This record gives sequence, C-alpha cells and structure tokens, in this order.
Amino acid sequence: MTSIKATRGKAGPEAAPQTGSPPAMKVWYMTTGEAGFRTQARGLALALSDDPREFVVDLRIPWRGLPGRWVPFPMAGMTKDSDRLSPPWPDVLISCGRRAAALAIAVRRLSRGSTVTVHVQNPLTDVSAFDLVAPMVHDHVAGANVLSVSTALHDLTPERLAEAADRWRDRLTAPGQPLIGVMLGGATRHHPFGAAETAALIDHLRGVKAKTGARLAITPSRRTPVVVRALVEDALLGDPDVFIWSMEGDNPYRGILALSDRLVVTTDSVSMISEALSTGRPVEVFGHDGGRRHAEFLKGILAQGLVRRFEGDPEPAPARAPINATETVAEAVRKLVQARTAASG
Repeated sequence: MTSIKATRGKAGPEAAPQTGSPPAMKVWYMTTGEAGFRTQARGLALALSDDPREFVVDLRIPWRGLPGRWVPFPMAGMTKDSDRLSPPWPDVLISCGRRAAALAIAVRRLSRGSTVTVHVQNPLTDVSAFDLVAPMVHDHVAGANVLSVSTALHDLTPERLAEAADRWRDRLTAPGQPLIGVMLGGATRHHPFGAAETAALIDHLRGVKAKTGARLAITPSRRTPVVVRALVEDALLGDPDVFIWSMEGDNPYRGILALSDRLVVTTDSVSMISEALSTGRPVEVFGHDGGRRHAEFLKGILAQGLVRRFEGDPEPAPARAPINATETVAEAVRKLVQARTAASG
C-alpha cells in the first residue's frame, strides 16, 4: 500500500501528474502544534493531498491575544520558533486554532485570493475572513461559508484501518470470540475520572464479558490518570481474554478500532468518539457529560442514535453506517478549488 505522509516546514518533491489527469493540489496545513489541532488539520489535508506540507506556528504577545481578524501584520508577530510562511502560496491552506487563524487570514490576503483558506473549528473571529469554516454543530457558528459537522475531523480512513487490522489481528483477536474495544481518556475540569468512575466501568465490563464471552482490548491514553490505569490493571490484567496496553511499544489504538465488534469510549474525548463512529461499529459512551459544549455534543449524537450509554447491556448498540465528517468537508473544499480554477482560467 502506498504510504501517505505529511512534510514539515518544507515541501517534498511534487509528483508529476499522469497524462490527462488534473494537477495535484498543493495543500498546506497550519496549527500551533497541539495534538488535537494537528490531527484534525492533518486529516483534512491528507484527504486532499498525498503529500501535504505542515506548518507549526505561533504568535508573540500582544498578537497572540487578539482575534485573528484584528491582528495587524501577523507575519511580523510570529515567534522565532515558528515555521516560516512564504510564496509560492498553496492551492489550499487549512488552519486550526485561533492563533493559526490570524496567519491564514494573512496568507489569503497575500495570495490575492488564489489560496482557498479553510479553518477547522470555530476561528473566534469573523468567518468571512476565510473561504470555508468547518466548526462543530455545538460551536453555534453561522455564515454562508460555514459547514458545521456533527463529529470531529480526523485522519482515519478504511485503508488505514485495514492496515492496522492486519498488524494487530493475531495479538487482539481469537476465533469465535467477539472483541470489545475500550478507549480510556482522562479527567478534565468538567469530566471527573477517578476511582468511583473506574469501579463502575470495570463492573460493567466484567458483566458484559461474563454474559457474552467477549474478549476485551483496553487502551489508555496519555491523559488517563495513573490511578485509573492501576485500578483497571489490578482488576482485569490477569484474565487471558483481556489485553491492556502498557503504554510501551506500538500503540494498538487503530488496531482496536479496526478489529472490535463493539466500542466503548469515555465521554471526555470528542476525537476518540468521532474516530470510533468512523468505523461503523456499535459505539457506546461512558462517563459524565462535562461542560456546556461537550454536553451539547453528547446530547446531539445520543439524540441521533449514533451512540448509546454504556451501562453493561450484554447486547451491543445497533450498528450504524460509518460517519466521516472529514470527507464531507474535503468534498466541499474540492468544489471550492474547482470553482476558483474555473474562474481564473
């Protein structure tokens, strides 16, 4: 399978298009480096190009505290560690994060409108400063160029899941046994995740396992509290039908997504829930609703029947068609680029 990569800071060689095929889009994506921002921007970039170029940028004080549209001369306000932005400008520039938004607005201006600018999430500034804005529904952003999505963007595709399945099948599955994948997030200000929550989750998992004979594949994340990991390991690690990632070696996350017959995801992570929904497997969520925006996200996907609360029901939630907001936004971007190309030609 052809490898797909993203270059950082400088472009790799551009492949020559095949005769009769349209030229490949030149795509950049830009964030301030946070993992969640990078995943969403990279996912959209890879849906548009086999070789996008990544930029990690930031702004100094006082530029960093201003809404993107209000930042004067943002290029001059970049930190010394930022990747430099210079022409030739790309066909598409994807930004994610408020401070990256200011620089995307600058590139749109400097390119004289030839670059299609796409901002993922709420830019916290005037949406008309971009060609397309792709926030989540619970952001309540409106505008003629706004495409709101119910789930977060990501870089999972059927091909990447199939590759992960091949790599992890022997370690995670056993003939004749269903597999339940469990994705553990962490505590936040609005999402307590301690001993009480962990005890309830373990009780539900034990009950389902006893009634169904299922195997469990559990993966913590970097944010999972040490006490949660310890409690889960003490309760379940001795069972030969339970796999728990030790946080060392290869991460089984994608393998678990690809191979599980049923997925349980803690409610603190919009990204993990969105990625689970892209598999088409039954998805159940466990934990507190959290703050207003998070609660709205959960309320929306519960109301649509996309997920169910995990309360130890031995029967999984109904399977749903895969949901991939990344491809929805990518198709909208392709249409914008086609229209821009036709207008300039």
